[in-house]
Amino acid sequence: MKIKGLRWWVIVLIALATIINYIDRQALSVLWPDIVEEMFPDESALERKQIYANISIVFVFAYAFGQAIFGKIFDWVGTRFGFVLSIGVWSLATIAHAFAQGVLSLSIFRAILGVAEAGNWPGAAKGNAEWFPTKERALAQGIFNSGAAIGGIIAIPLIAYLTVYFSWQMVFIFVGALGFLWLVPWIILVKAPPGSHPWISEEEREYILTGQRRVDDNGDVTNDDEEEYNPSTGELLSRKQSWGVIIASAAIDPIWWLFVFWIPIYLNEVYGMDVKSIGIYGWVPYVGAMFGAWFGGLLAQNRLKAGWNTDKTRKLTITLGCLIMLPALLAMANPGAPVIAVLIMAVILFGFQTAIGNVQTLPSDLLGKKAVGTLSGFSGMAAKLGAVGLTSLVPILTADGNYTPAFVIGASLAIIAMAAVWILIPKIEPLKKPN
Repeated sequence: MKIKGLRWWVIVLIALATIINYIDRQALSVLWPDIVEEMFPDESALERKQIYANISIVFVFAYAFGQAIFGKIFDWVGTRFGFVLSIGVWSLATIAHAFAQGVLSLSIFRAILGVAEAGNWPGAAKGNAEWFPTKERALAQGIFNSGAAIGGIIAIPLIAYLTVYFSWQMVFIFVGALGFLWLVPWIILVKAPPGSHPWISEEEREYILTGQRRVDDNGDVTNDDEEEYNPSTGELLSRKQSWGVIIASAAIDPIWWLFVFWIPIYLNEVYGMDVKSIGIYGWVPYVGAMFGAWFGGLLAQNRLKAGWNTDKTRKLTITLGCLIMLPALLAMANPGAPVIAVLIMAVILFGFQTAIGNVQTLPSDLLGKKAVGTLSGFSGMAAKLGAVGLTSLVPILTADGNYTPAFVIGASLAIIAMAAVWILIPKIEPLKKPN
């Protein structure tokens, strides 16, 4: 049996995993108004916000180190079994939220969830490097990243709707079970990498492998493993290009997490919305994110097919995404009506997703397939540590209900992300072993 376009089925499955990832992750923020009424009825609004921030920080810390851990795991055991381990554990952790009794148990379950969910990102980067030729990787990454946006679109109204009929505990059990359903088609479909998969056509196999071949300084095509640069961890961290990826990720990613964690809390605090009202408004920013993911991937693919090199294409798309975010972040200082606020957020997340797919593709642009997961893991860890920093500041910055300082910091981070790519990665191209 041969499946036409098998690589696209693989990336769609990874995008579906990402949708589930975001539904599981968003459940806490959407359900928080109900959870605090039951668990923390005597705390003030500020104390509740601090509790939420602390639990979120635990999640992101765990997520940060989980990315480094799972980057190595995916390089060791491969994409297929790496995803089985990651999504299996995070689904169990989501279900466990239903049995939480207070801050400690919630923090423990969020930590387990963070470590396991982190595997989705280096796993997707590695799967992209394995299954796609260079010219299609940004589009594939955009499809995968759109899963995060679609997850956000689905999660908020879905969870709000479920609370009409079920307790918050049952909602966690329901969304946690989705991951186990996903494992069935993944295990059946993704039997092996494209080079040895029994269901891939010879035409598609050759298209993928030929498109992954590297070109040397003389314009000659090579495909030997020896030609790929797969450095040790120490050597990888000694290259400034690696630090360009790491710093750009650490700067840009907190912008996303600012909204992932705080959109429902922001709408509740600034506009007095309950869970059902949040379900009406809170999904809108993720529509912008979805279109941004597609736009960034399609733009990069279009420019590469037009003859642009990888360096010019990636830098254009990353810079454009950051420049879209800048004025919109500053506009959040005084958005006015809630409809305007969520539309501005949609513009911000559009810009973010335009840029981030190409930032996440950088490891596969620079390194051989055996080292992609490692660099993706380190950059993902740095990204989440950056998110920890901003998340920990939000309760302090917004103590008076004014979120402007947080949005100004977000604008500054967009500038840092651009600078890291332009300064530390002079040319985005496959690195070579040092002489």
